[in-house]
Amino acid sequence: MTETLPIYVKEGQKKSFQFENMINNKSTSLDNFKLTFEMTTNPIWYAIFSLPYLREYPYECAEQVFSRLYGNMISEKVINSNPKIKAVFDDWNKKGELKSKLQLNQDLKNIILEETPWVKNAESEEEQMKLIAVLFQLNQMQTEMKSAFQKLSDKQQSNGGFAWFDGGRPNEYITTHIVSGFGNMKKMDVNFKAFEIDVNPLIRKAIQFIDDENLKRFKEFKKDQKSFKDVTYSDGLHYLYARSFFLEDYPMTKELEEMKTAMLKNLNDTKLDLSLQQKVMAAIVMNRFQMQSAAKIVVNSIKEKAVESDEMGMYWKENQPGWFWYQAPVETQSLLIEAFDEVTKDEKSVEEMKVWLLKNRQTNQWNSTKATTKAVYALMNFGKSWIDADKGIEVKIGNQKFDLDKNSQAGSGYVKTSWNKEEIKPDMGKVEVSKTSPGVAWGAMYWQYFEDLDKIKSAETGIKFNKKLFVKSNSANGPILKEITTSTPIKVGDIVTVRLEISVDRNMQFVHIKDMRASGFEPVNVLSGYKWKGEFGYYESTRDAATNFFSDYMRKGTYVFEYDLKANNAGNFSNGITSMQNMYAPELSAQSEGIRVEIK
Repeated sequence: MTETLPIYVKEGQKKSFQFENMINNKSTSLDNFKLTFEMTTNPIWYAIFSLPYLREYPYECAEQVFSRLYGNMISEKVINSNPKIKAVFDDWNKKGELKSKLQLNQDLKNIILEETPWVKNAESEEEQMKLIAVLFQLNQMQTEMKSAFQKLSDKQQSNGGFAWFDGGRPNEYITTHIVSGFGNMKKMDVNFKAFEIDVNPLIRKAIQFIDDENLKRFKEFKKDQKSFKDVTYSDGLHYLYARSFFLEDYPMTKELEEMKTAMLKNLNDTKLDLSLQQKVMAAIVMNRFQMQSAAKIVVNSIKEKAVESDEMGMYWKENQPGWFWYQAPVETQSLLIEAFDEVTKDEKSVEEMKVWLLKNRQTNQWNSTKATTKAVYALMNFGKSWIDADKGIEVKIGNQKFDLDKNSQAGSGYVKTSWNKEEIKPDMGKVEVSKTSPGVAWGAMYWQYFEDLDKIKSAETGIKFNKKLFVKSNSANGPILKEITTSTPIKVGDIVTVRLEISVDRNMQFVHIKDMRASGFEPVNVLSGYKWKGEFGYYESTRDAATNFFSDYMRKGTYVFEYDLKANNAGNFSNGITSMQNMYAPELSAQSEGIRVEIK
């Protein structure tokens, strides 16, 4: 058995975590195997590890060519402002420590990585991490930036617009996205001239295009005053956001000023009726267009609906994915960080929101170029600097102070230590952590031991199980399920339905669920295959001793799995346990308690 104890601490906190089962162990059959402690004292490196993702894409659409340019420029900015980063990666490369998160902690995983559907993800992620050394070579960046900029210039049409893919019509959203991206880089003081790139002609033509498109829509709406209010949403709001970066460089004409005034009036009238991303974009826009009091009203109204969690930081329940560009959780959270920093200068909230972004990265990948660039931009440019966040942390295991510096990786502060059977004492199940530096730190304690299956106690880490067994029988009204009790025992030949309820308290990727079964049962369904329940998909694999479920994405919520078994042999059996593990962050795992079944 492997039990996990997630550990997390923020600036100014002192926390205590403990393995209740280890400290209060009364079992005579339990045999310790290994105790492992690991900690990442500076998770901001997860954001830097995401940069190689922006290097190579399978498609050559305008947005991704721009993202390649954007990613390289951010990398250049990061390395010039933090030379320590390059030194750290060079050191890691020498030690061969650039490994995928999916390939770390092999001994702590319930199944060998090669047996899972995500081997390719691990391979590609390791390749991405190997590219980091190249990513931070200035000569290579200069070549790539020039190449990406030339490709982007070639894609710009004569009217200044960009089509999504070559051969298409100019797309207003894609063009506005590119303009706002250049605005972000302008705000970061990215120096294109140092790389002999003149972006001004491209930006000027793109701004002309989005100006013309919005004026065209404005003139149409002016004819019909009832629908005039629609002029701001949502493309118009996106336009104002992008345009706000370039008011001094490319002033608005008299006609554009009239449109802007009308749009801002509409925006002010309905500022609290928008979706979350539109609302936060509206706050940024109004703040930049000299409507600071209205912008503060919007940000304060957004803050009222925030959820604050000690572990997850500050986030919004309504920030859920959807089919529209303004329904993207990672990008929305990044915009929220930008708004809280610009509008209300709320550094405390900014720090809490950065925690959510990084916790999202801990159990997920940022799965789009736009999400990755926005998240890295927000984490590296707003609030306190986390580059040296590994300083100011103290750890006590049992009653002994733990030396974090002794075996930590240079720069990142990642540390991992193990104790063997004879070194493990019950009081080592208690861990105390304190932090005085900015940012967050997280890690885990793993306790591995041997124990009789039916004596295992449940262990939960944000995951809860409820497993029940039912005897399935036929009636005049069709099949019915009766819960198994002492008065309704299982008999040989009975069909038993296993109902497994699992609640998870956050979104997860790469999840493996293993449901063991008594040796007196045989599975009815022996064919493995992919199954869908509404929007939730999973792969079900039936093995000799257990039924396995693999899901590459589980949204926060409660899930029910059901499958049938046949009572094949009489006797008294251990029915084993149910375990669940996030393959991307193995410290997030849980297990149910062991139970016994009797087959008459």
